[in-house]
Amino acid sequence: MNETFEGDFREGRASMIIVRIRMKALMEKRTEMMQTLLSMIEPAGKEKGCLNYDVFSNIQGDAVFDLIEEWETREDLDRHIGSERFSVFLGTKSLLEKPLEMKIHTVSHSEGTEVINALRNKRTSIKN
Repeated sequence: MNETFEGDFREGRASMIIVRIRMKALMEKRTEMMQTLLSMIEPAGKEKGCLNYDVFSNIQGDAVFDLIEEWETREDLDRHIGSERFSVFLGTKSLLEKPLEMKIHTVSHSEGTEVINALRNKRTSIKN
């Protein structure tokens, strides 16, 4: 049984763009970095084509942050990267221990928990 889940993609759209930016702030600049990132969430989330914009921090208390963005199209992401808001974000490089790492992923297929259920059911039926 090979089920797929494409509910994340709007009808007619072949893919979406996911961006992951990892930053390691200087420990003494951790709070300033966190405040800057948090201040970007709401305005960026209102930009055309932004599906999701979240900031995550390592629970071990170090100064590593991950910014995860989801965009409808590459054009929407490119507009965001060219924006004044993104320029402000790039200005935080003085708060970082090392240069940020950025990966842009184009996703054309997505699966969900139904894959886990299908695989676990398959395994259970093999045991019986």
